[in-house]
Amino acid sequence: MKRVEAWLAATPPTFRFAVKAQKGGSLRALGSDPATTVPWLTAPYRWFGDHLGSVLFRVPGPVTRDDDALRRVLDVWPKPMPLTLEFKHPSWQDDAVHGLLREHGAVLCATDLDGQPFPPDLRVTGRFLYIRLRRTAYREADLDAWAERMAPFLRDGLDAYVFFRHDEAGRSALSAERLATLVQAAALSE
Repeated sequence: MKRVEAWLAATPPTFRFAVKAQKGGSLRALGSDPATTVPWLTAPYRWFGDHLGSVLFRVPGPVTRDDDALRRVLDVWPKPMPLTLEFKHPSWQDDAVHGLLREHGAVLCATDLDGQPFPPDLRVTGRFLYIRLRRTAYREADLDAWAERMAPFLRDGLDAYVFFRHDEAGRSALSAERLATLVQAAALSE
């Protein structure tokens, strides 16, 4: 708790934290006992209060679609705690799953990976966008394309959490700064 208090003290009031849910707890919640696991899993995130932007709940690739399991998690997830779900297996990419997320106000994570032939769809299921840009590198044209894709959502009043993968050389940080500039310009133009 002391670490979270220090982070809160060091950031402006408008800053929002996005945290990843603990992997083992996420799998237990989805797999067997969400009524017990979700309160345990989410307890530390309450320390962030209004500064919590979202909790990223990752569902790994081997886990295939299970609407009942997802519904059980969503039903017990604390309503004021913003939730984003990242599904790795393609079976989850379905309108019925997206509708279930919308019904509960949960956000669908769009993840862009090396080897994908096309960028992921951006679907609004909650009150913001959550995008993970995980390719090894992004060219200027890639950043321009992402800025143009996000602009209509931002003009409609949605916020966006966008994360690049970590790299030792700092290229991702420079890409993030460049994307922020491009998004701002794209969102202002029509």
